[in-house]
Amino acid sequence: MTLTTDLTSFLPEPAVIAAQVAAALAEDVGAGDLTAALIPAAQRTRAELITREAATLCGSAWFEMVFKQLDSDCRVSWAAHDGERIAPGQHLCTLEGNTRAVLTGERTAMNYLQMLSGTATRARQFADAVAGLPVRVLDTRKTLPGLRIQQKYAVRCGGCDNHRIGLFDMILIKENHIVAAGSISAALAAARALNADVAIEIEVESLAEMALALEAGAQLILLDNFSLAQLREAVKLNGGRAQLEASGNMNLATIRAVAETGVNRISVGGLTKDVTAVDLSLRVMGG
Repeated sequence: MTLTTDLTSFLPEPAVIAAQVAAALAEDVGAGDLTAALIPAAQRTRAELITREAATLCGSAWFEMVFKQLDSDCRVSWAAHDGERIAPGQHLCTLEGNTRAVLTGERTAMNYLQMLSGTATRARQFADAVAGLPVRVLDTRKTLPGLRIQQKYAVRCGGCDNHRIGLFDMILIKENHIVAAGSISAALAAARALNADVAIEIEVESLAEMALALEAGAQLILLDNFSLAQLREAVKLNGGRAQLEASGNMNLATIRAVAETGVNRISVGGLTKDVTAVDLSLRVMGG
């Protein structure tokens, strides 16, 4: 099985991945790997990557790019692919290349694969929790600094969806914006006046504020920290006029009940900020 067309469309361009990997290697290698210099320069080796726990795999492009930048002749043969569920003890790939390059790149490559697989695994847990319900689970901007694009790709691999990438591709009017603009209606009017040709979403903290947003013509409303009863009432009040997004302290124990209220979207900061690295092992098999 290879990446689906949908996942491939969210994978960054090779040049972007190459630049990200180059920065990560520069951070780790610096002026050179002093320990790898103990190995003969021409020696080559074979290594096997396995997983020690169940997970959803993600990050293979970054993993492979690390070794390609250190050894252009390095070959990586994958037995599992991004978006796939993997089981404890499963063989993921075989790596063949210059021994120094393999040893130098191991930690950077594993950091990418373990962290992104951790993100994808968590996203898969949330996707599974709302399976069968007509709701989209979205990530947020609560990502690890410098890893925004990588983590949002991992969220897709785990079966959830992306909210805005950053501050540039959507207008999200929050409480402080409303205060600064003077009112909900004034903030929405100012957003439309920008003619930015992007989605406009407004955050509300009560049913009364939601009513004002609907009166002002809001098409996408974020319901911040609403109780289940308030969410059900919001769906009733909305009557299908706007897309409703629930947000605030979402977790695996509560998300299905939130989804069952009838909201269209649920944003979960924990998809990308509460990440546990997946336990993977790269074993050098010899020359």
